[in-house]
Amino acid sequence: MCRRLRWTGGLRARRRSGRGWCGGGEGRPVRNGRRRESGKNIETQGDGVMISVVILTKDEEINLPRCLASVAFSNDVVLVDSGSQDRTLEIARSAGVRVFTRSFDSFAKQRNFALEQELRNDWVLHLDADEAVTPELERELMEVVRSPMQFSAFQVASRLIFMGRWLKHAGMYPCYQVRFGRKDTLSFVDFGHGQRELVKHGKVGTLRAPLEHHNFSKGIADWSRRHLGYARTEAHLYAGVPDAIDFGGLISTDRVIRRRTLKNISLRIPFRPVLRFLYVYVAKLGFLDGLAGIRYAYLMCWYQLMIDLCVEEIQAQRLQKELR
Repeated sequence: MCRRLRWTGGLRARRRSGRGWCGGGEGRPVRNGRRRESGKNIETQGDGVMISVVILTKDEEINLPRCLASVAFSNDVVLVDSGSQDRTLEIARSAGVRVFTRSFDSFAKQRNFALEQELRNDWVLHLDADEAVTPELERELMEVVRSPMQFSAFQVASRLIFMGRWLKHAGMYPCYQVRFGRKDTLSFVDFGHGQRELVKHGKVGTLRAPLEHHNFSKGIADWSRRHLGYARTEAHLYAGVPDAIDFGGLISTDRVIRRRTLKNISLRIPFRPVLRFLYVYVAKLGFLDGLAGIRYAYLMCWYQLMIDLCVEEIQAQRLQKELR
């Protein structure tokens, strides 16, 4: 079992308020191992420090250019595509990206498939196409791989972008996932509609700088379609959750464990859609995000309702089978 600790490396001047981060997150092309930003040269690849990047795609011609621009520091970008019908593959190949195709079954299996390929570097960053690396995160990633340490993987926060702004409150920031680690140490297992990490050895650290998540970049209809599918997957998971709850997780020092314990407890609470709206909009101060905050809270209420209806449907189907 891995311990999660906070990475306390340098970069003391890192901006932590987040102002100015939510508008784009697009990287700039790297030439001769250096990136020019605000009139200063920022060393990236010049000293031999390299990071491989894995990106999962399906019909991502809208998001992929932004994602690729943000990882211009990498000499090894690997794309695992699930059957795109738009210009995704054309964009990737024109950028010199190595492309592999694999029918989608789960996010974990797609990421593990990428790890089975001949990646050129020891450290690997795992992304979805609608995510982008901020300049602050790039610098921190480079600092990590340059520094000898006890960590073999890192969890990264993401900033949700909705209606052209960062949802600082309603977007549950910081919400962490383990996305950066050594290729021989970090792998993934299926959980719900996403994945959880499997770290063979070593400790899991926490990076300070975030990813940007442009989850609504293809429109609300696309978001709704995807989340209806996620709701069905979540419902199958929750319908099989045992009645016993490990309440000790509530006092865990690991915020990921606390969040997962709260999620399990919430499955037993009535009026979950309304409570989810209140949690996002009131408890998490989503009202401070303005119109975007209340609209996102309504979307979370709808999403929870879809999960609950799917759970009831699954349970009713199981009961009918038992009565036959």
